[in-house]
Amino acid sequence: MPSHDPSTTAPPGGPDLRTPVVDVVVPVHDEETDLEPCLRRLHAHLSGQLPYPFRITVAENASTDGTVAVARRVAAELPGIEVLVLPEAGRGRALRTAWLASPAPVLVYMDVDLSTDLAALLPLVAPLISGHSDLAVGTRLAPSSRVVRGAKREVISRGYNLLLRGALATRLSDAQCGFKAIRADVAARLLPLVEDTGWFFDTELLVLAERSGLRVHEVPVDWVDDPDSRVDIVATAKADLAGIARMLRALATGRLPVAELRASLGRGPLADPVPGVPAGLVGQLVRFATIGVLSTLAYLVLFVALRGVVAAQPANLVALLVTAVANTAANRRITFGIRGGPGAGRAQLQGLVVFGLGLALTSGSLAVLHATGTPARSTEVVVLVAANALATLLRFVLLRGWVFRTARRTSPPLTDPAAPDPAVPAMETVR
Repeated sequence: MPSHDPSTTAPPGGPDLRTPVVDVVVPVHDEETDLEPCLRRLHAHLSGQLPYPFRITVAENASTDGTVAVARRVAAELPGIEVLVLPEAGRGRALRTAWLASPAPVLVYMDVDLSTDLAALLPLVAPLISGHSDLAVGTRLAPSSRVVRGAKREVISRGYNLLLRGALATRLSDAQCGFKAIRADVAARLLPLVEDTGWFFDTELLVLAERSGLRVHEVPVDWVDDPDSRVDIVATAKADLAGIARMLRALATGRLPVAELRASLGRGPLADPVPGVPAGLVGQLVRFATIGVLSTLAYLVLFVALRGVVAAQPANLVALLVTAVANTAANRRITFGIRGGPGAGRAQLQGLVVFGLGLALTSGSLAVLHATGTPARSTEVVVLVAANALATLLRFVLLRGWVFRTARRTSPPLTDPAAPDPAVPAMETVR
């Protein structure tokens, strides 16, 4: 643990007025009523619980009420609060401006309603201060998270995150939780590439960070819904769908320099193969078989669920299509070790050709089976398992010899991720 100099310790109960290590940005728009209790509660928590110098930045953007006056009055009473007044509205614009202007090496964002329990703040920033992670996000959808909100918002939140994972291949469980942190050096590289200025801003930032090979740390949070939230759900949903479509186009066309960012920011490959996993063809077969088993189980679950409402052929089509897309993405990344966005669209198109052959095998098997009479549901499942086994073998041969043949190569060594980053200085612990 770093040595402790008593002369640099903050006064008891007060903020540390040295250059902040953590800058907590609170974007506000027409929050005259809620802002003061938010700032006082946040300031008291940081003063008493955060063992690092901090600053609170109120990023006011185009309010039409008395928000600015409230922010300035509280800032005059409590040290360590800055007020940034912006002429244009937009949460994303406010965050970008405040983060890029901050002197702190760790930048935080949280909503003004403080729906997230502040006890999660230190676990949020600690991996960034230590250099272990590049971004950190709160998640309301982890098994250990505790959330109080209505059924409508629960369904919308889970549906949106499922859409994100399917469309943009993100692994994050909760992209829209208003509780995030990022290292300043990473923010300086990514923020100029983030186009959205509203509610899709942080989702776009997170997806770009993932595609660039950065480590994103998720923190389970306790969260209580704000019943007075003025977020327009319909307008936000439309903007989010437009943002997803725009990102898909940018990734498919190569407009986002993902490969360049991965080379300069992403973590290098592991020095040695993962113990217990064979390399070469045998290793690919092991990983492909594992993915295949999981895909087949998912396929059967979908088929049986759909078979209760539609005929066998359309149930087979939908179940096979959904699992084929997921299977191609998983094999691209895990079996053949291909990362990044370039080539992903082409691989999915070629994967759909392979899917067509698998569909022909399974549909043909069903057609032959039904031509002999009306088989039992269990007989349909047995025939489909056998047909899928043959389709899986064909799939591996085509994926290895055609879809991913030209992309299989050893990645060049990158910067050692364990080396200290000069952009984040060593930080002493303040007791």
